[in-house]
Amino acid sequence: MPRLTAPPTDESGTRVPLVIPLLVAAALFMEMLDATIVNTAVPSIAGSLGVPPLSVKAVLTSYTLSLAVFIPVSGYMADRYGTRRVFAWAVAVFTLGSVLSGASVGLPMLVAARVIQGIGGAMMTPVGRLTLVRTFPRDQIIGAMNYVIIPSLIGPLLGPLAGGLIVEWLPWRMIFLVNVPIGIVGFFLIRRYMPDYRGDSPTPLDRTGFVLFGAGIALLSYVLEVFGEHTWPPLPLAGMTLLSMVLLVAYWLHARGVVAPLLRLELFRIRTFRISVLGGFVTRLGIGGMPFLLPLLYQLGLGFAPWQAGLLMMPQAAAALVTKPFAQRVLERFGHRRVLMVNTLLLGATMNAFSLVSEGTPLGFVLALGFLQGSFSSLQFTAINSLVYADVSNRDASQASSLSSTGQQLSLSFGVAAASLVVALFLGDVPESNRTQLVGALHDAFHALGLLTLLSSGSFFMLRETDGDNVSHHHA
Repeated sequence: MPRLTAPPTDESGTRVPLVIPLLVAAALFMEMLDATIVNTAVPSIAGSLGVPPLSVKAVLTSYTLSLAVFIPVSGYMADRYGTRRVFAWAVAVFTLGSVLSGASVGLPMLVAARVIQGIGGAMMTPVGRLTLVRTFPRDQIIGAMNYVIIPSLIGPLLGPLAGGLIVEWLPWRMIFLVNVPIGIVGFFLIRRYMPDYRGDSPTPLDRTGFVLFGAGIALLSYVLEVFGEHTWPPLPLAGMTLLSMVLLVAYWLHARGVVAPLLRLELFRIRTFRISVLGGFVTRLGIGGMPFLLPLLYQLGLGFAPWQAGLLMMPQAAAALVTKPFAQRVLERFGHRRVLMVNTLLLGATMNAFSLVSEGTPLGFVLALGFLQGSFSSLQFTAINSLVYADVSNRDASQASSLSSTGQQLSLSFGVAAASLVVALFLGDVPESNRTQLVGALHDAFHALGLLTLLSSGSFFMLRETDGDNVSHHHA
């Protein structure tokens, strides 16, 4: 747990109001809570809207996909229009998306509202952190960031339980409306207190690249969403898949010929960056699917109430909170290569072990399994995220951050879609209300995600013993 310090001074030596880092912290808390609170409510949302639970995956993936598409333009927006205006309107757009989500009368409207939320969220966190980096001198930045780290750890801890309690005692729409008071107050405080930074000579936005990349990724995600639906014939699905591939290849060709592309794919020439992003992408596919599958197992498969399912999800977030302070020491002791090879195998084995959870399984075993998965996931994220910057120059750090963040959000979105697809394939024509068959299909999905994670460990065997030593302080 990071230690909170008194608010430091800015570059000119003037004491910065505490409200500035707290506003960034509140926005991040809102975003992290929203990202986790929905998972426990999936069965209730499905019942209220009259759709199968697996169809509600679109509510989760539309949000993370929207983040992935719009995060790359956040830096341009801040440089062009100023951090105060962009951050304020990001909070406003996120809040509007929350209101529309709570007012949704059908699944298509809810998915559209989540896209709006994602657009706001894509601007909030990057621009908020950019504001702190530009406000505080480098020797004070850790003290400022401490205020921001806390909500990123507490939000996922409270989200599953809060979602379970809300849908147990209140309408499920309240899981979105809890953000509204925070967003309204935050908007006016941001307009009053937030500093306004702009780029000296902002790079022009790569509009062509944005259209090609955004359209290609969105179409590919939609194909993954509907792939398991029996109402879609193979030919249209094949056509949409081919079109998405054409758009993404067109972006790749476009990015090679412009000075300032939306995402600089040439960074993949850096070996440690390439391994961390691509290997991490595959690993996160499994990690991203688990928060969607576990509430289905606990509620629809085992018959737990939503609040009980939320409690069963809490050990994963608690483990991440406990593990994070020790992750740096583990990397310093063993190095990135050894940690990522071994930890990825342990993570995959833990996912597989969830196939042992059924009616009559001791709760202690379920809680311990959740804690282990949370611990291994936290260490995995720390190792991958730090390796991203190991050999990237300061000049390319911003682009590396955008590219890795985009890959992270895409993998989480595709992970939910892939998990749902696997369950649908194993279920076949059996209705999801058949508890026995649903539990069996979920167990098969845990095996599939676990195997995929185990296979992803192979990418980390390509690391060298000294890779990442400059960020982990490991001595081979």
